[in-house]
Amino acid sequence: MYLKYCDNSSLDFQALVTKLDAKLAIRDGDDHAFYHQFNGIDALNHVIVAYDKGHPLGCGAFKVRNKQQVDIKRMFVLTAERKKGYASAILTALETWAANEGFIEAILETGKAQIEALSFYPKQGYTAISSFAPYVGVENSVCFSRSLI
Repeated sequence: MYLKYCDNSSLDFQALVTKLDAKLAIRDGDDHAFYHQFNGIDALNHVIVAYDKGHPLGCGAFKVRNKQQVDIKRMFVLTAERKKGYASAILTALETWAANEGFIEAILETGKAQIEALSFYPKQGYTAISSFAPYVGVENSVCFSRSLI
């Protein structure tokens, strides 16, 4: 596996996000339009794409939230490539990148329908927290946090 550090202009990242969005549209159902408005890639300048034998198989990004926090976004691994450690490698690389830039906390939001994510993030050291904006009061959102120091 090879990890490529890039930004939102990566065509491989864009293609993976298109696949992610198609899956989320089905899984989120009526809630998809609400969540989709917060998942654009234009502001994502810290992107990682994972490759195996030259083929993109997963991605993730972080968005700067403030001077101390980043928001983990667009985590995705192709279904056929799951359970091989790619998501963990992508997430760890994102956290290291953010920490090296001086950020001290990573936060993220996922939906209750994202059963894989609800299992994955606690295994990676994330703790459930109160919802942060813009997810405050959104019943189907679950927010997590992890210290980067």
